[in-house]
Parts: sequence; structure tokens; C-alpha cells
Amino acid sequence: MTGTLVLAGTPIGDIADAPPRLAEELAGADVIAAEDTRRLRRLTQALGVQPSGRVVSYFEGNEAARTPELVEALVEGSRVLLVTDAGMPSVSDPGYRLVAAAVEKDIRVTAVPGPSAVLTALALSGLPVDRFCFEGFLPRKAGERLSRLRDVAGERRTLVYFEAPHRLDDTLAAMAEVFGAERRAAVCRELTKTYEEVKRGSLGELASWAAEGVRGEITVVVEGAPEKTEELDADELVRRVRVREEAGERRKEAIAAVAVEAGVPKRVVFDAVVAAKSSAG
Repeated sequence: MTGTLVLAGTPIGDIADAPPRLAEELAGADVIAAEDTRRLRRLTQALGVQPSGRVVSYFEGNEAARTPELVEALVEGSRVLLVTDAGMPSVSDPGYRLVAAAVEKDIRVTAVPGPSAVLTALALSGLPVDRFCFEGFLPRKAGERLSRLRDVAGERRTLVYFEAPHRLDDTLAAMAEVFGAERRAAVCRELTKTYEEVKRGSLGELASWAAEGVRGEITVVVEGAPEKTEELDADELVRRVRVREEAGERRKEAIAAVAVEAGVPKRVVFDAVVAAKSSAG
């Protein structure tokens, strides 16, 4: 009989948030695959648990090589527990590769539900939560980051992102450029920890705030694109761009913001502006 793969959620901050079943699984698993074995040791000590099974590391750098080893253990009947540093495995953390491999072998996969930074941030953001999409981490390179944001500029659902603190100011500035500086958002920092903070405001306001430097684990929640309520002709698109330029926005930013407002590709607004300039000349 094959074994069972257990995905276990771990606290994202406060150790008291650990589900009771987590201690049971840590104590009884045949194999514990941990993203960081040192953090696992601190977790088991805090919970007063002494693992009886074998502990192996399972992180981004070795998951491709280690997955076959864990699948073999599962095939032989072992109960394998997968834990990451915080939150649920597979959610921007190692796990998906192992789950897919286990499913392919018809191995049972279950979970110990636990804390999630995605759901916690959504609940605290004050933004609509009936429909949302999780976008994970944005690319580090500026051009790739802008391209990814443009792909979802018209997304109506609330957007959730993870971000490193040292890149937060650049990310919020890019979001303000692509989504529009007035789009509402919330930056959730150090969730469930001592210095938990939820900063709410427009993307423009939050970008200015983050420029001073922010520390801690960051989750960003962004309001979805407004519903397209009217079909705007080229003259109106150009007028709106000019209004924004007269208010001090760069043309590139103004075009991006108007495109989001109108629910049309940025290229449509850009072409309208170019055509208007040509006809005026």
C-alpha cells in the first residue's frame, strides 16, 4: 500500500496560530521535508514536539533532484510531511512539483490547513474579496515587471502579490504607472507578528510612503480595474490624457491611466494621442 503526502500549513508569524494537527503530524511522520531544517527545528521546539521520522531539506534549489526520492518513499508506504517556512506549501513555496509527481503515481495527497498570508491580507485590506486572483512575486527586472502588470491592467478581480521589502517602492511605483495612481490598494506588513501593519490608500500614496523604506514580510492587495461603463471615442481619450498631463503627470503615465479607466489597450490611447498630435501639426 502506498503512503500519504501531507501538506502542512505553518504559522506566518504568531506560533500560537499553529493548528493542533500540525504537532501530531510532525511527531508521527515517517519523513519530514522542510524548506529550512533550522526553522523546522525552531518550530518543533516551540510546539514541544520531537519528530520521530527522518528530516530532509526540500527547497527551490534541490526540489527537482529530491522529488523522486520522496516519491519513492511514498510508493514504499511512508507518510511524508511537507512544511515550508511559513504558510501553505505550493503557494509561492516548494510543493507543486512534489504534489504533481504524487498525483501521477496515484498517491493520496492531503493537507493540514493553516495560516495563509494571501487570505489574511485579503480579509484585512478593506477591498472586495468576493473574487480575487493571486499573482505571487513579480519579476525583479523593471521591464518584465511592467509587462506582467500590463497583462492584468484590465483585471476586474482584486489582485494579491508578495513582494520583498527592498523592492516594494519600485513595485508600487510601477503599479501606479500601469494601473493608475488613484487605484486603491493595501500593503500588509508583518502579518500576525508584533509589528503588524496594514497601510491603505491609493497606489500613488503608497508608492510615496514606501519610498522612505519598509521592512518585514510584505503582501500587497490591489483593487481590480473599474467596470467599463462607456465607450470612449478617440477625442475623449486624448482629452483625458491632456487633463492628466496638465495636472503634472508624464504622458506615458497619463496614457496608461486613461487606458485602464477606459478599459482599452494602452496602444489604443497612444495611437489616439499620436493621431491628434499629427492632425494638429
